[in-house]
Amino acid sequence: MIRKAFKLKVNPGQFEEYKKRHDNVFPELVAVLKEAGANNYSIFLDQETGCLFGYVELESLEKWNCVSKTEACQEWWRYMEDIMETNPDSSPKSTELTEMFYLA
Repeated sequence: MIRKAFKLKVNPGQFEEYKKRHDNVFPELVAVLKEAGANNYSIFLDQETGCLFGYVELESLEKWNCVSKTEACQEWWRYMEDIMETNPDSSPKSTELTEMFYLA
């Protein structure tokens, strides 16, 4: 199992909308994530900074990297770009975090 952590940023004043949209994630995207072997996927918000912390457990980085190429993922990015910091291709600006400690 591979553990992956990353941070993103939601725009000020959009915390409730971000939560609302994630409470209703597109079923097609959920299916793509599960097919890619993603498990225990969580996103946490630091309300003071608007920073989001994401954590996901993966079977394979190769499968995970294919998720971004799916229509379901790209449609989700377009849906979310008005409330998040994004790149020109609508993908969220994301910083991968380095694991520093793990207690099994």
